Amino acid sequence: MLQVPFIRENKELVIERLAKRNMDASQMIANVIELDEDRRSIQTQLDNTLAESNTISKEIGMLFKKGEVDQANALKAKTTDLKEASKSLSEQLTTKTDALNELLYKIPNIPHESVPSGNSEEENEEVFREGDIPELNQDALPHWELTKKYDIIDFELGSKITGAGFPVYKGKGARLQRALIQYFLDRNSEVGYEEIIPPFLINTDSGFGTGQLPDKEGQMYEIANNVSNETLYLIPTSEVPVTNIYRDAMLSDTQLPIKHTAYSPCFRREAGSYGKDVRGLNRLHQFEKVEIVRVEKPEDSYQALDEMVNHVKSILKELKLPYRILRLCGGDLGFTSALTYDFEVFSTAQDRWLEISSVSNFETFQANRLKLRFKNSEGKKELAHTLNGSALALPRVLAGILENYQTEKGIKVPEVLIPYTGFSIID
Repeated sequence: MLQVPFIRENKELVIERLAKRNMDASQMIANVIELDEDRRSIQTQLDNTLAESNTISKEIGMLFKKGEVDQANALKAKTTDLKEASKSLSEQLTTKTDALNELLYKIPNIPHESVPSGNSEEENEEVFREGDIPELNQDALPHWELTKKYDIIDFELGSKITGAGFPVYKGKGARLQRALIQYFLDRNSEVGYEEIIPPFLINTDSGFGTGQLPDKEGQMYEIANNVSNETLYLIPTSEVPVTNIYRDAMLSDTQLPIKHTAYSPCFRREAGSYGKDVRGLNRLHQFEKVEIVRVEKPEDSYQALDEMVNHVKSILKELKLPYRILRLCGGDLGFTSALTYDFEVFSTAQDRWLEISSVSNFETFQANRLKLRFKNSEGKKELAHTLNGSALALPRVLAGILENYQTEKGIKVPEVLIPYTGFSIID
């Protein structure tokens, strides 16, 4: 959530940056400033009324002590009027504050200055590419046929048990999946990320804190909690519970940076669609992901973002998968993000790029919702910056490995994963 003082002091900049998201935010920003002016005016009236009431109350006490009862009783009538006035002003203040927050919740984060303008993913900017695309024989298969041929992932069985988008991993497929999880966690730990095993359900406050609510409630699975009579949500990513560790936190500058990694299943109610782009592992309702999350001082967050990008690059280089990095344009940027880099691996059998990671800096947007602050070296309170990235999302990484490493004799296992799988080929 954007901070009102920032909007007031940088009105034109906010409107200009939101235009990169293809938004004409001029009226919305004007409404924010107007509501804030009204709120501030009511707050001043309320403060003055309460101050006057306190002063008169003290005066009444002094009059009673002096035995001037008639004057004291006359002033008591005035305090009654002031109490009614303060009650009315408090109600007005709540109404204005709620209206202001309701409007602020609808405003996305402003894009970083480097974010290109654009309407859709077609206008994302490629900033890096590495790896040779392998030449497969003409009989090469897409991963959904390979998984059936080698009996390592059963999509039909998952549909029987739960529904479409919930695959069953079997035998060497399950072991390869587990190997990837362990490998990602180990690589993250090597560079200083502390491992967390978070809850896989979140409450409404946690969903609000990281921006899933009220923006993305339609994409999450809801679960009624009959014990506490509240709605819980299956997590769409471990970023949500891990970042919420620091909701309502006041940190010291010596605690920063904070670096966490977490494995979790992820649950998303993706919009129903058909065709090769969503077949097999390309789009699932339940999938696994290893996440990296950072909490940083504002002046350090973009260096941290670069470090995260380079870390994901090093993992893909070890897996020897051809990949590219895109800087997302304004029209494709997530609601809470200021700058996002997407990693895509090339699927040779499908002849297309598959997104496998997003690495983002949210600046203070999440921290403002979370009330995540720290005391700087001067003892002043500041909002922290939050960042997160997939390192990595498993389904499409697995799809890329299956398709790019297929041979006539079977599917080779990337060399770096063999110590984790215990086998070098799926045949």
